[in-house]
Amino acid sequence: MASSNMADASESIKKIQNQFYQIGYIASDSIATSIFLAQSLSKPILIEGPPGVGKTELATAFSKVTEKPLIRLQCYEGLDEAKALYEWKYGKQLLYTQILREKMNDVMDGAKTLQESLNKIHDFDDIFFNEKFMEPRPLLKALKQKEGAVLLIDELDKSDQEFEAFLLEILQDYRVTLPEIGAVNATKTPHVFLTSNNTREIGDALKRRCLHLYIPFPSRDLEKKIIEKHVPTLNEELKEQLINFVHNLRNLDLKKLPSISETIDWAKVILLTNVDTLDNELVRSTLNVLLKFQDDIDFVTTELPSLTKGPKI
Repeated sequence: MASSNMADASESIKKIQNQFYQIGYIASDSIATSIFLAQSLSKPILIEGPPGVGKTELATAFSKVTEKPLIRLQCYEGLDEAKALYEWKYGKQLLYTQILREKMNDVMDGAKTLQESLNKIHDFDDIFFNEKFMEPRPLLKALKQKEGAVLLIDELDKSDQEFEAFLLEILQDYRVTLPEIGAVNATKTPHVFLTSNNTREIGDALKRRCLHLYIPFPSRDLEKKIIEKHVPTLNEELKEQLINFVHNLRNLDLKKLPSISETIDWAKVILLTNVDTLDNELVRSTLNVLLKFQDDIDFVTTELPSLTKGPKI
């Protein structure tokens, strides 16, 4: 029975890899396994790793594969629950207030004492603070999707620890408590992805509620598969030279290392030049596709002879 379950799990993981491949995302074994476990256990995934390795793209690809809407919450310093959950439709509340004012005589009809008048007004206390007057923001919107959604909480490490603590209820119970209307449970459990670039340590309480996935820069073999998928007509020699050069760059102390998407863009640029091999002049003239800081470009330019020779040991 155990071996049968293992075989079923292995087959499911391969199916996930194939589904992602069809939409252009090359999922490693560890990525596909994490996706399988998250779906099986209904657990969020906390994805950590350096910038540019495909953390955000993983959530986007999952949204395409599952055909669920992607709802993204971009984190930043100062983000609080009010900005992440909902805001009031103040214009609509003001309009209803005006209508109530115009109908006040009808509302008060039959009231003979001050207390009776106050009781009638009290009946309208909650009319302006219910879901009709709410504009859902990403977190609440994801919980209220009837067919489910993919919720991406992007760059969590940029937010404050107070906001991280606020997320615990959502990540554990897929529920949020609103002061005005009480607990709101997910209509259908969303698939939750959280990403972090490791600019600060994520708290243990949040990590316990998530599966953890670390995505490093891809190996040469994996990056070759990525290039082949996105730039299939690039010849084998150029492909090898390009990958060796990019991996040599990632061993340097640069302000920003080349991301996977920038490597793909550079492969497309090289293809457009219609050359058969990389030379220093071509690399020098197209470095701005890979590198985004002039200091990095200047430094790499001086190191080109050694960087274009092949893999560094």
